[in-house]
Amino acid sequence: MGKLEKHMKNRQRGISLIGLIFVGAVLAFAGVIAAQAFPTLIEYQAITKAAAKAKEGSTVAEVRAIFDKAAQIDDFKAISGKDLVVTKEGDKTVVAFAYNKEIHIGGPAYLLLKYTGQTK
Repeated sequence: MGKLEKHMKNRQRGISLIGLIFVGAVLAFAGVIAAQAFPTLIEYQAITKAAAKAKEGSTVAEVRAIFDKAAQIDDFKAISGKDLVVTKEGDKTVVAFAYNKEIHIGGPAYLLLKYTGQTK
């Protein structure tokens, strides 16, 4: 074995402490953002479920009332019945909605999540 081969064999490999701290900080930041975004996803699913229930109404006022009752049961406040767009496509009632959620990151920085949906 030559001198160069011995040197390469003994050389250590791996991540440095600074690299490890950086990777840990990035993962911690991503975890905090994910922990704040996850409840908004659960809320979106509850709103979608409430919109599906609400499309059973025969009038716009009835659709909105059904949606508001479902909102009280599932306890979400992002939107209400008055924020729904209720249309007819053929003989089917279509309930559409759109809303934004902001997650404060720090200082003047926010993460904006835009949710939209409609019944089929």
